Amino acid sequence: MMLLHAQIAANKRKTWLLLSVFLLLFIGAGAAFGIVVADDVWAGLVLAVPLGGLYVFLMTQVGTQVVMAMNGARQIKSEDENPFLWNTVEALAIAARVPMPKVYIIDDPSPNAFAAGMTPQNAAVAVTTGLLERLNRQEIEGVIAHEIAHIQNYDVRLATTAVALVAVIGILSDLARRMLWYWGWMGGRKRDSRGGKGSGRDAQAQALIQLVAFLFLMLAPLVALFLQLAISRNREYLADASGAELCRNPGALASALRKIAEVPEPVRAASPTCAALYFSDPLKKHAGSGSGVPSQSGSQPQAPSQSQSQSQFESHRQAQFQSRPRASWFSTHPPVEERIRRLEQMM
Repeated sequence: MMLLHAQIAANKRKTWLLLSVFLLLFIGAGAAFGIVVADDVWAGLVLAVPLGGLYVFLMTQVGTQVVMAMNGARQIKSEDENPFLWNTVEALAIAARVPMPKVYIIDDPSPNAFAAGMTPQNAAVAVTTGLLERLNRQEIEGVIAHEIAHIQNYDVRLATTAVALVAVIGILSDLARRMLWYWGWMGGRKRDSRGGKGSGRDAQAQALIQLVAFLFLMLAPLVALFLQLAISRNREYLADASGAELCRNPGALASALRKIAEVPEPVRAASPTCAALYFSDPLKKHAGSGSGVPSQSGSQPQAPSQSQSQSQFESHRQAQFQSRPRASWFSTHPPVEERIRRLEQMM
C-alpha cells in the first residue's frame, strides 16, 4: 500500500512539473509573438492570455452528452437495465466520494471504457458491450475504478485545458508566420524609419532577438504537443494507481489491461477526437505490430515450463522497457506493458 501511495504522489508531482513547463511555454510563445510582430513582449501576452482563456472556456462548454453522442453511447437510466454495471459504478463513486456519474453503454464488441465531464457533478462513464462480455466481474470493477479515478482527479478538465493551450500556441505560431510573410522578413515595417535606433549594433541585436523569438515560436507547437501527450500519459498512470486504490485489486486492473490489449479490433464507434479519454487506445494504432503484452490465455501445442515462461516474460519486458521511450512520444496512452508492470508492483 505504501508503494501505491508513493506512485500516486509521484504522478501528481510529475503532473505539476509538466503543467508548470507547459504554462511557461505558453507565456514564452505569447512573448515571442509580441517580439516578432510588434517588438513588444506585453503586446504578445495581451493577445495570448485572453485568447487562451477564450479557447479553454469554449472547449469546456462541450457537454458530456455531446461527447457520449460522438461515441455512439446510450444512457442506462435505471438499475433495472443493467444491475451489475449500475451497482458497480455507484459503489465505486461512493468509495471515491464523488457523485454517481451517469452510466452509458456503447454497442461495440471491442472491450474498452472512458469517462467524460468537466466536473464530478456532470460526469459520465461509458463502457462497451465487449467489456461486459469479455472481462470478469473483478476486471470490470478495476476498469470502472480507473474511470472513476479520472473523474475524481479532474483529468478531463486538465486534458481539455492542455488541448486548448496547444491550439492557441499553434494559432500564434501560424499567425506570426503569415504576418512575416506578408510584411517581409525583418522589413517593410514602420519601425525601420525610427531614426538612429535601428542602426549599428542595436539593429543587429534586435534582429538576432527577433530571429530567436521566431524560431522559438515555430518550435513551440511541437513542444506543446509533446507536453500535452506527456500529461495525458502521466494521468493514465495516476488513474491506474488511484483506481487500484479504489477497487483494492491492482491485479484485476492489470489483467483487464492485458485482455484488452490482446484484442486487435478497434472500437468502431470511438471518435478519434475522444481517443485520449479511453481506458486503452480505442483505435488500436499499434495492433499491427503486436500488443507488446505477454498473453496469459489461449491454447499452445506445448506448455513451457514455469522457468522458461518467467525467462521469456522477463526478456520481453526488458526489450519493451528499452523501446518504450521511442514508442510513446506521440501516444496518448502509456505502453500497456509498463502500466501492467507498475500495477503488479502494487500487489
